[in-house]
Amino acid sequence: MLTLNELKTSGIWPANKPFTEKLGESELKELGLEMFYSGKNGDLYLIPDANKDIALLMRSDRVSVFDIPINDTIEGKGKIQNSISTLGANYAKSMGLKTAVDFDYEIKNLPQEYKQRSQVIELCRPFEVDIDEEIVQLELIYRNYLTGSLYKAYKNGKDPYNIQLESGLQEWYKFDTPIFTPTTKGETDEPLDGSKVALKIPEITKAMENLFIDFCKYSESKGITVIDTKFEVFLNSNGDWVLGDEILTPESSRFIISSDFEAGNYKSMDKQIIRNHAIKDGWKERWSKEKEATPNQKILEASIPNDIKQEVIKGYEYIYTLLKD
Repeated sequence: MLTLNELKTSGIWPANKPFTEKLGESELKELGLEMFYSGKNGDLYLIPDANKDIALLMRSDRVSVFDIPINDTIEGKGKIQNSISTLGANYAKSMGLKTAVDFDYEIKNLPQEYKQRSQVIELCRPFEVDIDEEIVQLELIYRNYLTGSLYKAYKNGKDPYNIQLESGLQEWYKFDTPIFTPTTKGETDEPLDGSKVALKIPEITKAMENLFIDFCKYSESKGITVIDTKFEVFLNSNGDWVLGDEILTPESSRFIISSDFEAGNYKSMDKQIIRNHAIKDGWKERWSKEKEATPNQKILEASIPNDIKQEVIKGYEYIYTLLKD
């Protein structure tokens, strides 16, 4: 059975993610679950098991945008986010892909409140690749449309992913096949040459492309247009690559109601709603100044208007309702 002290030295848990000193929920501690990490949007509890290295991922109502954690919350976000994440993981599983989510493991006497916003996940090692003689962790991003950061780079004459798009394309141009724009995973996500990454891990990149294409067709049949998505890959205890817990969700993807998209209303039902408010409220600028003045600061004092909170929850619930049938 893996203990917290063993986890610290096992090499499974990344050294750049310090263990938390928070005690966690008392009901979970009574069940023998010990919280060891508190992230921007959820907490991890080590599950005592002699046969598996597993943890309980407890999603919270906390909010972070642009990797900026704030002190405000959105009630119900953790529960609905968990429901959609479970849908995404099941979809990947239906296509024969392994994920870090353990669907069969059950924690006895886990209160319903916690069941609704948690998943049991296998503790996996980071997946690393040598790109241009540098060992990096990856975020595998697939895009259906020329928009967002890719469009900004294209408009400024830059080609950070070496995809060599033809000139004269307009925003929201639909690619014939998804464009692969991988980045490094870290404090800052740096663009990578997609062709080099694909040559290093052809099986993975092809499997992710197929999953993305298949899911986009399914979503379109349900009335949702998928703009893009991000996958993260890890190594399990057998050395097999597996998908992480956020698979095809509003936390990792951009979704637009198809009728809105066709009408030229490109309003995403995902974190973009909060991002737009964060930009308007100057979160990035404030966070930069406050971190410079107080390097150890861990949270930004910021608030989200109630109407935006309600819009986020309604959007997530609508996505879930459409995709679950």
